[in-house]
Amino acid sequence: MSRNTWMVAAINVIFLFGCASQHTTETIKLKHGHTPSAAKPAVRPVISADGLIKGEIVGTPAPDSKFSRLQIGMTLKQVVLLIGQPNRSDSRITGKQYQPFYFGGDTQRTEAYYNGEGHLTFSNIQPDNSPDTLIRITVSPDMARKH
Repeated sequence: MSRNTWMVAAINVIFLFGCASQHTTETIKLKHGHTPSAAKPAVRPVISADGLIKGEIVGTPAPDSKFSRLQIGMTLKQVVLLIGQPNRSDSRITGKQYQPFYFGGDTQRTEAYYNGEGHLTFSNIQPDNSPDTLIRITVSPDMARKH
């Protein structure tokens, strides 16, 4: 065999072993029907009261928590008036921003973090608007305290 053939064979073997080693114990357990040790919170799809906004709630808010008073489809202003300012927030653009000839919404998102509660995700439902419509409520009191 030529030198190039050996080189190609060696690269293929390295690639195959590299791909095979990417599986974690958690992945193998899930494939065989076992549940992972730390279960992920339940994700519930929710539609706003007016039926126009599709959102989701991750986890279950405690009955006496701030997040229990929120509804998918609320504006950022409504949320702040109801439960107060977030402890911190972060904004980003989504991949839809880069799609050619895409003229819809959901091109920007804002995450609002509340200590002891979790975080809220707001999106711009209409193009050229600011991300001010609540689309996701993520209940994670422990994670929020770390930030």
